[in-house]
Amino acid sequence: MTASIGFVGGGRITRVFLEGWRRHGGLPPGIVVSDPDAAVVQRLAAAFPGVTVVRDDNARAARQDLVFIAVHPPAMKAALAPLAGQLQRRAVVVSLAPKFTFATLRDLLGGHDRLARVIPNAPSIVGAGFNPTAFGPGLDAEGRDAVATLLAPLGAAPEVPESQLEAYAVIAAMGPTYLWFQLDLLAALGREFGLAADAAAQCVAAMTVGSARALAESGLTPAEVMDLIPVRPMAEEEATLVAAYRARLTAVHAKIRPA
Repeated sequence: MTASIGFVGGGRITRVFLEGWRRHGGLPPGIVVSDPDAAVVQRLAAAFPGVTVVRDDNARAARQDLVFIAVHPPAMKAALAPLAGQLQRRAVVVSLAPKFTFATLRDLLGGHDRLARVIPNAPSIVGAGFNPTAFGPGLDAEGRDAVATLLAPLGAAPEVPESQLEAYAVIAAMGPTYLWFQLDLLAALGREFGLAADAAAQCVAAMTVGSARALAESGLTPAEVMDLIPVRPMAEEEATLVAAYRARLTAVHAKIRPA
């Protein structure tokens, strides 16, 4: 299925997807992006000259074969309601937001049920994303294949139950924000301690990937993995950090779960 693509919303995740596709070998043809912000439209048009970027014309984006809804949950109802009469009968609508279930999306779209939901992940910009995907009951194999084909260049896109998407939003979609500032600090400290900038960046990247793999693949318990290194300079702060993670992320998960 060669599909034209529409994005309702031209913010961060739209840019991540476009850049991820471009880096993988080129943007798919026939992309239309709509956003109400003139500055966003201008930036996208300059960054992606092969993409049609329009200001505040969601109907045009919605008339494509595969339509990504790339707006934040508070803006979903206002963005979706006017699209009901614009969608093609065979269009696949892909929501990139948590909280809005297939049932809610179908109601807001006037009964349109060719739906998928994806929890997008920013590392998709370099093809290293983790984008859990759920397919609505009204979406056939052709539609599912179209979504999977577009997600493949961006990284992993495991099919998961819809009920788990909000958990993935907290752990995968928001997860990089819990780590990036720490990894940037480690690279900065490496430079201060005498490493060249590229060596510090390579060291931090390799250490991060290796640490995750050791925890997931070694066959050891988490406690055994953590005991592999005798010196833990941050040990006294670990309890405080764990408590902060639990409090903050539990609250976020409660907030984004469907009502």
